[in-house]
Amino acid sequence: MLLCSDELTYTGITNNISSRLFEHQNGWNKTSFTFKRRPVELIFCQEFNDIMQAIYFEKKIKKWSFIKKLALADYDYNRLKKLSVRIQIL
Repeated sequence: MLLCSDELTYTGITNNISSRLFEHQNGWNKTSFTFKRRPVELIFCQEFNDIMQAIYFEKKIKKWSFIKKLALADYDYNRLKKLSVRIQIL
């Protein structure tokens, strides 16, 4: 997960994190979400042995709020758990 200069986050998957970060940082793809949001900072990285698990996790966290993504990036699992609780209105 990248934190962009405009404080938006970018989430993606790759099999070479250093190469992919370099591409984002240097604006190799003008149509990339991060192109006009540089510089970017790597704030979270998770390794997976199975590409399908990586895709599932990526799709899941893309839907999260900014605050919840930051809790994950900070490895603050208590805050992450609290942010994951849904409030039900009776």
